[in-house]
Amino acid sequence: MTIKVGDRIPETDFRTMTENGPEAVDAASFFEGRRVALFSVPGAFTPTCSAKHLPGFIEKAGELKAKGIDEIACTAVNDAFVMGAWSKSAGADGVVKMLADGNGNFAQAVGLTLDGGKIGLGTRGQRFSMVVNDGVVEQLNVEAPGAFEVSSADHMLGQL
Repeated sequence: MTIKVGDRIPETDFRTMTENGPEAVDAASFFEGRRVALFSVPGAFTPTCSAKHLPGFIEKAGELKAKGIDEIACTAVNDAFVMGAWSKSAGADGVVKMLADGNGNFAQAVGLTLDGGKIGLGTRGQRFSMVVNDGVVEQLNVEAPGAFEVSSADHMLGQL
């Protein structure tokens, strides 16, 4: 079942890269008590994700925070090492928190997986964005296959 507005974020965990290596991030704790702009990409270093999706959230971070967003986070079905390297190469460190969903547990729990097996990617997370307020989905924007419109930072800004 796909998550919807009004649902609580499922109890899963992510990994994030730190100076000491990958560290677990409990989803419930991460989203608790704050308003988070979360976006999901099919894969780090992939064309649309690297050229448009992540850069848009980096560029619009100040505007999002001015509209009540406490944290901006990106998730993908990639490991913490890949997400950490992508963050550094894209200039996202300190702006966008990278949440690695290495086994796809979060993508599966929210019902937003993507079968990329035909192009060698395996099961991934769909492209989407959501605003999560104290652990509850306030907004949800899921892209049609191959599209990049409703999950962008600009679209989210228009909704806030």
